Amino acid sequence: MKNKFLQEMQSRGYLNQCTDLDKLDEITNKKSISGYIGFDCTANSLHVGSLLQIMILKLMQKHGHRPIVLLGGGTTLIGDPSGKNSTRKILDKKEIKNNIQSVKKVFNKILDTSNKNTKPMFVDNAEWLTKLNYIEFLRDIGSHFTINKMLTFDSVRLRLEREQSLSYMEFNYMILQAYDFYQLFKNNNCILQIGGSDQWGNIINGVELIRRKLQKESFGLTSPLIILSSGAKMGKTEKGAIWLNEDLFSPYEYWQFWRNTDDRDVKKFLKFFTELDPKEIDKTFDREKNINNLKIVLANKATEILHGKIASKKAEQTAKETFEGSGLSLDLPEIKIKSNEIDKGINLLDFLTVNKIFSSKNEVRRAVMNKGLKINDTLVIDEKKMLEKKIFTNNILKISYGKKKHYLIKII
Repeated sequence: MKNKFLQEMQSRGYLNQCTDLDKLDEITNKKSISGYIGFDCTANSLHVGSLLQIMILKLMQKHGHRPIVLLGGGTTLIGDPSGKNSTRKILDKKEIKNNIQSVKKVFNKILDTSNKNTKPMFVDNAEWLTKLNYIEFLRDIGSHFTINKMLTFDSVRLRLEREQSLSYMEFNYMILQAYDFYQLFKNNNCILQIGGSDQWGNIINGVELIRRKLQKESFGLTSPLIILSSGAKMGKTEKGAIWLNEDLFSPYEYWQFWRNTDDRDVKKFLKFFTELDPKEIDKTFDREKNINNLKIVLANKATEILHGKIASKKAEQTAKETFEGSGLSLDLPEIKIKSNEIDKGINLLDFLTVNKIFSSKNEVRRAVMNKGLKINDTLVIDEKKMLEKKIFTNNILKISYGKKKHYLIKII
């Protein structure tokens, strides 16, 4: 490959499949292009499972190409069946609109919006999908798809093989995604669609639709789905999703997520989720024998991309103060309680489970039994302990679970 964008895609491990890599290499080596990735807005924030796609959009900008961010106000009304065992929850239009506005904040933080040539374009497929005439759409677009072929795509085939229901609404999703690419190609000169490897069939449909309707060539490219060395999917933990929006997941919690990366995933994640040179990452791994130092580099650089240098430095300092000292760092995740709620004391078991620090009371009991739970750095030995005002210092109390989970409880 001659093109630097595609070369870096490959060296970072972003490149999985491409419809015609040689031809795409030839075109991108001659001129800047526009490429898009679609994101359905099923929640008011994306989680870290979507971060690789955003990093690819950022990489496009680095090499002079223009990213198009499709926020699926139309397709979210239906729900993508790819990788799902059941039908997604149906959201109303108002909820989706609010989600789009909230999700958009992350792109404005990570992507460069200052360069007019590579500034991201935001589109909402509700603009064209909600205006479609059903009969005309079936005749003009549906005629280019066969049931035979649609049944072979994983998003459909796997559900049917498992004898799980697939609604007619979901079955149509792949046609709508193909139509998105067709619209962006025709109206915005967008020649490339990018997605996770589970989107390959949907992307192929779009490339084929453009060829049949417009007799033009377009390209599809996929990145690998990320499976952690533990076998879990990227994006969620036993405690819940790793959200990208700061109001749902603080910079400190985000920093800690990367700091706690499995040793086996650190090198891969440095290439995926930082802008450090891949060759330098390889050299650093040859030199640095302490994996924990590399985890701190990963946490700092990944947090910097999403939350900025100041927040990243602050998170690192908070972690240092929390783990190496015994002080109360004011940048730890906070839980606020009203003064009148604690006047009579609050049962510790109830408090920890209601605020989702622990998933169950039995989990709290095990933590106490295993000497893993502390209040203000003092071991909790009684599971029936009450949180009372007298144990707060300046209306602040620290609860710690193990070495890495710390929370500030504030009386307001």
